Amino acid sequence: MHLKAYQPHPAHQQASSPATLLHSHFRILYTKQADMPGLELYGSSEPAAPSPVAEISEPVTPIEESVVDAPIRERTVYYNPRLDPKNYLEGPLSLNAATRLRQMLARPGIVVAPGICDGISARCALEAGFECLYQSGAATTASRLGMPDLAIATLNDFVEAGAMHASLDPTVPVIADADTGFGGPSMVARTVTKYIRVGLAACHIEDQVQTKRCGHLMGKQVVSREEFVTRIRAAVIARDSVPGGSDFVIIGRTDSAQVLGMDEAVFRLKLAADAGADVCFIEGVKTAELLTKTIAALAPKPVLVNVISGGLTPSFTCQEAEDLGAKIIIFSLVSCVAAVHGIRAAMRSLKKTGTDFSSAQGMDPKAFFEVMGLNEVVSLDARAGGKAFEEI
Repeated sequence: MHLKAYQPHPAHQQASSPATLLHSHFRILYTKQADMPGLELYGSSEPAAPSPVAEISEPVTPIEESVVDAPIRERTVYYNPRLDPKNYLEGPLSLNAATRLRQMLARPGIVVAPGICDGISARCALEAGFECLYQSGAATTASRLGMPDLAIATLNDFVEAGAMHASLDPTVPVIADADTGFGGPSMVARTVTKYIRVGLAACHIEDQVQTKRCGHLMGKQVVSREEFVTRIRAAVIARDSVPGGSDFVIIGRTDSAQVLGMDEAVFRLKLAADAGADVCFIEGVKTAELLTKTIAALAPKPVLVNVISGGLTPSFTCQEAEDLGAKIIIFSLVSCVAAVHGIRAAMRSLKKTGTDFSSAQGMDPKAFFEVMGLNEVVSLDARAGGKAFEEI
């Protein structure tokens, strides 16, 4: 086992197209040390043994060789000095959303990101003063397609939603679900590239099979460790191939806890962190004790906890999650579940009474449009010399 450091390879400076850049990154990550003496990576021909995490175990069926592929043959640890957290500790918060998210991760305090499902929920979250938003895959699928979270929405559905959410306030980071990356390594890279181009600040990529489902439903299946790590590597390569550099945050998510147990889930996230994941995310941590021990096992990597009322994870408050050591907390379905309750009540009231007067609660059209940014549009028009909105 030997210690090496990640340094950009000269091939990067000569690459002139995204395809060439991707090719050069693959060469860097997979070329032997003897072939590239200037490249420092942490590697070994022997598989890395998991750190001691037996104390976080919960009763599970023993893992059989047929269930989990053989350990990855060679371990490499990614390190990009430009993205070292210490570079984000000082200075004013950036106007670039991805950079701002890295600053928030490097500094004290938990990052709270309510789940949004559409423009209305995003506007309401911004109005409430939240400084980070979460584009839930389940909420996006529900709001755009009226369908359940069963791998029905496509990359284009997610990107179109992300472009709109990120545009409402480009300085506020939006963390977006990217499911499995929507395919093999080249498709994962394409997903990350598209997310970056529309202004999203981060995404999480998981280890479920392509026909995935919501992480809080039963019957999940996961891919091998090696395939999961390949997805993370592809995401990192795509991020690092952006001309001029990108601070886009890559979150590795595992759904293996309910399938193979907590030990396996922690080990998979250690592998994801080695491959370049900036944040670790175990879906469905069932107790505060397990969350605490998971965070300790993955330190110093920041850990994201996903809270869904009635789901597998307890309904931690923001303060409780911070006290346990979590760095990001997301509330995936907070907006779309509330929307279901509110819209159901309004429709039932309309059906029963024949009027929407009570459900409107005194909000007239102008007041509604003000939540949607009416005043900003009117102000911009006036500053530009327009007269279309002198009276609204």
